[in-house]
Amino acid sequence: MAQDVLCEVHNCDYWEEGNRCSADQIYVVSHKGSQASNEQETDCKTFEKAH
Repeated sequence: MAQDVLCEVHNCDYWEEGNRCSADQIYVVSHKGSQASNEQETDCKTFEKAH
């Protein structure tokens, strides 16, 4: 699991100095149901489609 989670949303309660996310869990969603084709269809900039 990733140790360094970055966040650019400065007004989030979990945002910390250096664009770090301090949340205990991360929740990523797809705007197209349970499948996504690219990062624009998700709220995850590190999305990569599974093969």
